Amino acid sequence: MTLKAVLVTLIVLPIPSLPAISQVSPSGTHAQTNQQPGNQNEAQSHAQAAQQYLREHKPELAIPELQKVIALEPNNVEARANIGVLLFFRGEYKEAVPELRAAVQFQPNLSRIQALLGIAEEHTADFPNARKDLEASFPLLEDKKFKSQAGLELIGIYTQTGNLDQAVSILAQLQKTDPENPEVQYAAYRTYADLAGESMLNLSLIAPDSAQMHQVMAHEETRLGNNAGAISNYRKAIAIDPHLPGVHYELAELLNASDDASVKKEAEPEYRAALEINPMDEKSESRLGEIDAEKGDAAKSFQEYSRAVELQPSDSDAKLGLAKLLIDMNQIAKAAALLEQTIELDPTNATAHYRLGMIYRQAGRAEDARREVDLYKKYKTMKEKLRAIYKEMQIQPQQMRADDPVEK
Repeated sequence: MTLKAVLVTLIVLPIPSLPAISQVSPSGTHAQTNQQPGNQNEAQSHAQAAQQYLREHKPELAIPELQKVIALEPNNVEARANIGVLLFFRGEYKEAVPELRAAVQFQPNLSRIQALLGIAEEHTADFPNARKDLEASFPLLEDKKFKSQAGLELIGIYTQTGNLDQAVSILAQLQKTDPENPEVQYAAYRTYADLAGESMLNLSLIAPDSAQMHQVMAHEETRLGNNAGAISNYRKAIAIDPHLPGVHYELAELLNASDDASVKKEAEPEYRAALEINPMDEKSESRLGEIDAEKGDAAKSFQEYSRAVELQPSDSDAKLGLAKLLIDMNQIAKAAALLEQTIELDPTNATAHYRLGMIYRQAGRAEDARREVDLYKKYKTMKEKLRAIYKEMQIQPQQMRADDPVEK
């Protein structure tokens, strides 16, 4: 079912002919009316015909019937709402707005109708009213697809008017309720990119020669795949302020990812500098554990990985590194427990699945081993596809590195 069909199903209301107690104009004024029984019967007949046409998916026939109901009963909420919905999905936003607005004025608790009114107003460039109606209705919407659609429209209005903080607030809700929606994730990417751009511009105006400005420039160079330019800017930032938070770790990550052994070797002192500034930096501690493990210094690596896990028990990379050492030390039970914790923290960690599968196989747990190896293959394939995408974008995030021989 398409989103349009979903929304029609959600929004279209039953159309009983309401007793004519009072007429409410679109401006909100009330006037007493006295309907004759004949008019009520005629309105009921048109309402029933419209409902039948809607059941038969014939909106072009339902609309004239609804118009006749409204002519006889201007305060009929259902008829107003339904004709507004039908006109909206025909792309006749200008014509839909007064009908939807009248329905909301007659019955203010129609959150779905008010959200659709806001979207229609946005399509007709009535941004102040669109924002007002979407802000009022968004918190009350329950259907995930419709809530996402309304939220995305509201985010669009916020970004157009430069209210990025309010856009972020809506995005946080949508990412929680509809995290697999590509439109939501793209809106998040664009909004956060706009925020980053705005902050970068502000920083360049107030402190163009600052260490922070060079750190930002390094981030941008990294994003564009120019690692040499990024390293240069990190070094300039450090020269200005050696104690700048995060700068030594960020530089070390770039150096450590280099294919040039001499450049890679420069990472270790930067990780150690990061720890001198912030002894609670578990990521640098974990990286040093990795470096010392590659050097063959198992005792020192064990100490560093253990410290990293102690500092941050939710660091899956540190737990994986420690588990590898425990396997080499033949402490299989402890390693298995750490690998299980790693997978709980990061279910897509292919290496953890592979290592755990090997432990299960050695323990005679054939079914569990098969499951873990299958998951390893699944996530390994996924990571390879992501690497191809990032390579095309000239981006290679650290978390995508192949850190196990079976993955190379």
